[in-house]
Amino acid sequence: MSIRTRGFSRTSIYRCTGVLVVALCLGGCLSAGRKHRPAIETQDANGFSITEATFIGIGVRSDFDAANRAISKKDFQRGIKLLEEVTMASPELCASHINLAIAYQRADDLELAEASLLRALEANPRHPVAHNELGIVYRRTGRFDQARESYEMALALQPKFHFARKNLAILCDLFLSDPECALKHYALYLEAAPEDEAAEIWIADLKNRVGHEEN
Repeated sequence: MSIRTRGFSRTSIYRCTGVLVVALCLGGCLSAGRKHRPAIETQDANGFSITEATFIGIGVRSDFDAANRAISKKDFQRGIKLLEEVTMASPELCASHINLAIAYQRADDLELAEASLLRALEANPRHPVAHNELGIVYRRTGRFDQARESYEMALALQPKFHFARKNLAILCDLFLSDPECALKHYALYLEAAPEDEAAEIWIADLKNRVGHEEN
């Protein structure tokens, strides 16, 4: 769903860097036929980061990268197939489950997206990106209270995760009719992302709407 306010488009689905949200930082030097335990770090432009350590082989890394390239080109069928293979080979790797879920979402298969995110949370119940993405699925399927719980869990785990903060603000604003919640989280989001001029307009618009309702 998209809301246009004074020339700015407001979308209720917002993630770090699209489908590559947890895919770009699979670091470490891998030798053919061997497995290492590199740190997998996700970091956005404002310093939010998640580090995940797991054993991965060169073949898994290759398929992981190829899958994300395919999805970036909107070749969802190939990307999903490769990520399904990666999740089978390394089920403990949350990044692959999350990226698979995002790919399923882009292919409009929300049921499989939800299942992938629940598997990610089985592997790591404290992964804020997984909770944020699950909130997106819940929002898209009309389960707004559950979406709120998921965004709030992501923020409880990582208060600096301003992407989840923005999602929660928009959810409260557009779907839950909770202006107090919306204003609070818009303001906190804007503190973390002061370059987002649209957020300033959304805050002003919401305050204007609340003022009209009170009058």
